[in-house]
Amino acid sequence: MDAGSDVAGLPYPRQQARTRRFTLGRARSFRVAPDGSRVLFLRSAGPDDAVNRLWAYDVAAGQERLVADPHRLNRAADEQLSAEERARRERLREVGGGITSYSTDNDLATASFALGGRVFAVEVRTAEVIEVGVVGPAFDPRLDPTGQRVAYVAERELYVAELGGGGRRIVGEDDPDVSWGLAEFIAAEEMGRQRGFWWAPDGQRLIAARVDAFPVETWHIADPAHPDRAPREWPYPATGTANANVTLAVFDLQGGRVEVDWDLESFPYLAGVRWGPGGPPLLTVQSRDQREVRILALDPDTGTTEVARSLTDDTWVELIPGSPDWLDGGRLVTIEDTYDGADGTRKLLVDGETVSPDGLQVRRLVSATHDTLWFTASQDPTTTDVYELAVRSGQLTCHTDGEGVHDAVVGGDVVLVVSSRLERHDPVAVVRQDGVSIATIESLAARPNVDPQVRLLELGERGVRAALLLPSPGSGVAADARLPVLLDPYGGPHAQRVVAAQAAYLTPQWFADQGFAVLVVDGRGTPGRGPVWERAVHRDLATPVLDDQIDALHAAAELEPRLDLSRVAIRGWSFGGYLAALAVLRRPDVFRAGIVGAPVTDWRLYDTHYTERYLGHPDEHPDAYERSSVVGASGALVDAAPVPDDGVARDLLIVHGMADDNVFAAHTLRLSSALLAAGRPHAVLPLSGVTHMTPQEVVAENLMAIQADFLRRSLAQA
Repeated sequence: MDAGSDVAGLPYPRQQARTRRFTLGRARSFRVAPDGSRVLFLRSAGPDDAVNRLWAYDVAAGQERLVADPHRLNRAADEQLSAEERARRERLREVGGGITSYSTDNDLATASFALGGRVFAVEVRTAEVIEVGVVGPAFDPRLDPTGQRVAYVAERELYVAELGGGGRRIVGEDDPDVSWGLAEFIAAEEMGRQRGFWWAPDGQRLIAARVDAFPVETWHIADPAHPDRAPREWPYPATGTANANVTLAVFDLQGGRVEVDWDLESFPYLAGVRWGPGGPPLLTVQSRDQREVRILALDPDTGTTEVARSLTDDTWVELIPGSPDWLDGGRLVTIEDTYDGADGTRKLLVDGETVSPDGLQVRRLVSATHDTLWFTASQDPTTTDVYELAVRSGQLTCHTDGEGVHDAVVGGDVVLVVSSRLERHDPVAVVRQDGVSIATIESLAARPNVDPQVRLLELGERGVRAALLLPSPGSGVAADARLPVLLDPYGGPHAQRVVAAQAAYLTPQWFADQGFAVLVVDGRGTPGRGPVWERAVHRDLATPVLDDQIDALHAAAELEPRLDLSRVAIRGWSFGGYLAALAVLRRPDVFRAGIVGAPVTDWRLYDTHYTERYLGHPDEHPDAYERSSVVGASGALVDAAPVPDDGVARDLLIVHGMADDNVFAAHTLRLSSALLAAGRPHAVLPLSGVTHMTPQEVVAENLMAIQADFLRRSLAQA
């Protein structure tokens, strides 16, 4: 069956909107049982179906089974989401529906999930589903490791319900500013911590976070399209202002409570909690300036903590997925940055001793069991491989081929490897047992009707990684035509666009087929190349980032003579939108047009954890904020260059979702005001009801067409 047959004939903008950027029908959220007997995953029924179902692959039987289907539970169309669930999906950029997350017991024998605020548990082997009686609407249900009970949050309070019936509130307070068991905004958006409570391995106790948002400034998100509606209040910790107060307590099922003690004044950020079978609970706490991280071992009986390891850095200490963890025998596993080599190296350590080889940039710790570490790492920033390390012997095995972007989930003798490559549009999930591929988890995602032809390049003196896409032979563009150039970056920390995976270039290829040469550039500040490279943006998010885009553009034009440097535009969203505004305003000698999507224009209006990591506290480093912002503290444009007197206009199209709770629409409104005051023509496209992501099909489709039309007009031959 052609999984994409229902959408294959659609124009690409509609196709990518209908399929939610080709994610619908793709298997995801994999888990592997510790004994290797089964793999669980989520997948919808096809390329235009947003309702995710829970599936199992049985290794011995060699077949997939449907475990839980929202349609059969009459919950497929239920979109009555709690405010907490809407916020969770926004933080994760979740565009699907149905079962969007699930938890399991230790053996993957039972799974639990929420639909419309109701909690369900399913016995994986028989697919028998029961509804767990809960106070609602329930949020983030998590089975205890023994599979006997489920904990969840409702109305900012933490509850536990027995699967066999009966439950009770564990903790809550009659205070609208206080929540238990929830992750605060910056933890979910910036630290990668989506959770607010954690089960003990024996299922008898929980660690829960108490969040007091009273100190946080309240911002308001109005809906101008509906002036009769009151603005939504949103606690937002803008840089330089107060954060929420976050503490922890340990609760047992008999009603006992122990407060967790650490130096909150010096380490106010709770970046992570891990409570597994390998050792005592581990807390990762961070100073506000992010120059020190302490990994604390917690005694859950007394609430006392001791420092297991302290990490310091003169700029900032990076938080790395999967780290820290315990190996058997109480050996502490961490991922840490060193400054050896030109770009530095991110290394894997056990009890402070480096165990990963030189030349590898470690990306993520996948698992730490017995004496074995599984992790992902890069030798080249465009690729990521899966490695297995036997710690005592030092034997290192690479389980992928150095081509593409790979990740893994491990359980027993089974490894599930998810691989993305330049020659395939869809990631492939392969089940391996004892090193032998035994199955492929089927993808039902659509096949895009563009075929990216990507040239991966190293450009300029710094060897900046870039991808160049030209019009395809069937696009109707003459093979020898001079081409206007479109830069299409993200360009900032914590995100790569230049990777050896075809899915990253679908939309760039569509723009190329409209008659452009599209150049995607990852400059300084982007991940995968080393800590020195990443920290080049310290105290200045503008200059090195923009310089690398321009250097790469000129170097690419030397390699490809079809690039017309008199007609250059740039488009981007979020940090990429910020970069697009910088480019047109500060280097109008290079850029004729920019599409500025959801931009941060004044870094004083962005959140504490992200912004202060790179720029410091605004009271201590006001020059860093002024240097890095498009709009300064005075409300005027910062370092905007005069427009060259060449008779060619410099065009800006600014796009922003009016319901954005991450990059508020105030950024765009202040930019527009500053542009108007400076006499700079521009257009603003407000997206009513749209957040920082644009999952709405009509919006996503038409926005692409509007951008293409804007670029054609702006880059027309003079």
